[in-house]
Formats: sequence, C-alpha cells, structure tokens
Amino acid sequence: MIIEIVSWIAVALILITSTVMLINRDWRVSLGALALQYAAAFWLVTRHLPFVMGSAKLITGWMVVAALGMTRLSLSAVEDDKEESSLLHGAWFRVILMCIVALVTFGATTRIDTVIPGLGLPVIAGSILLIGAGVAHLGVTSDLLRVILGLLTILTGFETLYSAVESSILVAGFLSVISLGLGLVGSYLLLAGSTPPEAESEL
Repeated sequence: MIIEIVSWIAVALILITSTVMLINRDWRVSLGALALQYAAAFWLVTRHLPFVMGSAKLITGWMVVAALGMTRLSLSAVEDDKEESSLLHGAWFRVILMCIVALVTFGATTRIDTVIPGLGLPVIAGSILLIGAGVAHLGVTSDLLRVILGLLTILTGFETLYSAVESSILVAGFLSVISLGLGLVGSYLLLAGSTPPEAESEL
C-alpha cells in the first residue's frame, strides 16, 4: 500500500516537473526539474527492475543533466537574453497543453492496463505523462536545449514503460547509453551553435 502511494506521488512529481519544464523561462530551473523527473522515473522503474539497474538509469540521467548544465553555463549571457524573450508569451497555452496531456493520460491508463495487465497503473500513467509532455515540449519550442530536454523526456517515458515489459540488462544498458549519447550530442550542438562568426571564419 505504501509503495503504491509513493508511486502515485512519483507520478504527480512527473506532472509537476514536466509542467515546470514547459512553462518556465530559466534553463537552470528546467535542468533541476529534469533531475527530479529522473528521480521520479527511477522509483517507477524499480517497481519492475532491480534496484541496481534502476540506480544506473538514475545516475546516467543525472550525468546528462550535469553535462548539459556545465555546457549551458559556459555559454555567453546573450543566450540567456534570447531565451528569455522567446518564452515571454504562451504560458497559459502551455498549461492548457499539459492539462490535455494529463486528461489523455487519465483516459488511456486504465485501457492500457486492461490490454497489458501487470504493468501497474502508476507506471503506465507516469510513462504516458513523460511521453506526452516530451511531445508537447517539442511542439512549442525550437530552442536547441529545450528540444534536447523534450527528447530526453520522451526517452525516459519509453524506458519507464519498457522496463515493465522487458527486464533485460543488455536492453536497459543500451537505453542508458542512448540517453547519455543524446545528452553529449546536445552539449556539442549547444557549443557549436554558440561559436562566434569571426571564430568560424578563422577556421
């Protein structure tokens, strides 16, 4: 009973962090929300995977957050101004969008549990929330960092759902490598996109 309650708390945390990532204007807050999101997904993953495998996914996620954070911190203040101005409008639209995602999740969770029993309602709800929030994130932004955050959110949702279906160590490790690779590619693209024009001409 306590495990079930904590699992639903993790689902609520996923909803809150996904909404924060979608509507806030500060990349630091977004990365902090992503770190909490990984912690909530870790709890849901350990419902079906051993604690060690779940911990490996959590550590991988936090490594991705650290890599993106250090990369973004090294960029100029001009990027902060650009990001601030691009997110001034549409906050209420993003909130409504997350409400729609939550409603779809509520309606689809019981249906999926009927078709594939044994996954657990919190695991299904959390994974659908993550996938839906990631898709919504990709649909409302063109900022590179936020696109990476959307892709990572979708991948986390897929990992959470797939961990309930397949407990293979090889598959779990492969998905963790994909997450880490996506974070490193995102860090590289952030650095490449911030290269001054004069530096490019010298090359």
